[in-house]
Amino acid sequence: MIFDIDGTLVDTNYLHAIAWRRAFVDCGEDVATARIHRMIGAGSEVLLRELLGDVRTDVKKAWRGHFDELKPEIRPFADAASLLRAVKERGATVVLASSSEQEDVDALLAAIDADDAIAEVTSAGDVSDAKPSPEVFQMAMDKAGLDPASTVAVGDTVWDVEAAARAGLRCVCVLSGGIGQAELDAAGALAVYPDVSTLLRDLDGSPLLGG
Repeated sequence: MIFDIDGTLVDTNYLHAIAWRRAFVDCGEDVATARIHRMIGAGSEVLLRELLGDVRTDVKKAWRGHFDELKPEIRPFADAASLLRAVKERGATVVLASSSEQEDVDALLAAIDADDAIAEVTSAGDVSDAKPSPEVFQMAMDKAGLDPASTVAVGDTVWDVEAAARAGLRCVCVLSGGIGQAELDAAGALAVYPDVSTLLRDLDGSPLLGG
């Protein structure tokens, strides 16, 4: 089982959007927060090209500073750790797939506090392309020795669904990242749940375990 982290297990999507909004303002760019939010989950280069037409290193540097300031506000979603442990207890391998920098992944892992349930984790050092490239999911499978035919991804954005499909994976989604069910369904999500708490309650009957 491969889990996205931001917006799926940890409540960070809006923190990322706020940090990007402040970075754009710092660099003289007026980009609506709603547009920024819709790009969260894609890599920073994809985000910058879509919103500015160019990969601006000054904006990315400003984002780094603002996101670091917001890190103390990082919180896991309710039952995130319990879900990971429940999946492991049922015999599945738990892998977390991120293309964030290692320092950010470390902060996310500390917030989740379920290292005992996690077999492998990916970070920026493992991949050259972020979502919607399938590389992060492919690397997660490689690190854990997983077969795409028997592996399900869990995410919260259209980017997750697209990247999973390109990696040969089915993708279950949660709404906690702020993307609506209609969009996730249209992208090809296998199933959509309100949040990981609901997914935990329905775990045994969910697509994660073949339900």
